Amino acid sequence: MQPAAAPTERSTNIASTVVATMHQLGVLGLPRNYEIFYEALSGTNRELGLAVLSLSSRPTQDELDQIGRTFFAHNHGPGIVEHARDVIARELEEVASLLRSERSHIEKYGRILGETSSGLSNRSLLSQDLLQKIANAMTIATNSTIDHGRQVAATLSDKTAELESVKSKLEEYKRLADTDPLTQIWNRRAFDKEIARIYNSNKGILFNALVLVDIDRFKDINDRYGHPVGDKIIQIIAEIFQTSIRGDMFVARTGGEEFALIIEGASEDATYEIVERIRALVEQTPFTSSQTGMNYGTVTVSMGICMASEAEGPEDLYTKADRALYRSKVGGRNRVTRHSGMAGRAGKSWLLYKKD
Repeated sequence: MQPAAAPTERSTNIASTVVATMHQLGVLGLPRNYEIFYEALSGTNRELGLAVLSLSSRPTQDELDQIGRTFFAHNHGPGIVEHARDVIARELEEVASLLRSERSHIEKYGRILGETSSGLSNRSLLSQDLLQKIANAMTIATNSTIDHGRQVAATLSDKTAELESVKSKLEEYKRLADTDPLTQIWNRRAFDKEIARIYNSNKGILFNALVLVDIDRFKDINDRYGHPVGDKIIQIIAEIFQTSIRGDMFVARTGGEEFALIIEGASEDATYEIVERIRALVEQTPFTSSQTGMNYGTVTVSMGICMASEAEGPEDLYTKADRALYRSKVGGRNRVTRHSGMAGRAGKSWLLYKKD
């Protein structure tokens, strides 16, 4: 990462490079294609960059859309769902047709058995030749029915595999749709569902805490070093959050430099200790460029805690945690504030909070 004295000029240079690269590769100037090449060339997403490098010299739109579905599911969700709907409808119709065919075959076999039974009941007409013919007819009909059944079973197995593949793709899309593409942690969409879940049970209300986090003076970081550096700092902080809590706890990026943690099964004091340890880890982490060795200085976060039992519902919980976060901001930043410890916490001065 290189420092940028003029971030606007840097962004313009990246944009020019993106357009030139797309033109050189013969890529259509679609917004979704531009997004792919911008993220790749800005260097903020290593996996995406590798995926773009692996493309052929003249990538097809299908190849680009595959990358888009992997890294930008929010832009491709309707297409994925529509494709899944078409596949499922087609497979169900084919299965229904197959079962109708099987039913018809079994009914035909039943008629043969009925006719054979009638022939055997007339003892006066039985002869060795007739019995031989009946036996041959029964053998052919039975083998045909068995073979048809095997074909049906094999086809149904194939259909099952295809439907499982669609199910897997839908599950992957759901995961991607709930994942922040920059940090690979949960996004705001997933957070909204998780915070609502807290109030589905008394246990959730008693044993959950919401922690809101904001990177201090993040606008200054972007203005001084450029957005690619800011994005890298966001990634590092997200990794600190994710590795500093238990695997069953929830961490999401809810906005540009904003995060949320839902900590379950801990008292308020225990929650405070966890959060304070995370805050200290961020402050102590060296933020330097792996390429140039440039040190970007100390980065800190402000945090606000509210226990679910202190709020009447998801919106109230978020509001109160945000008030605690605001108190940390106006109190000097780089600190943790509990909503329960705020004097006059019913006031509305928190509405004056403006992100720095």
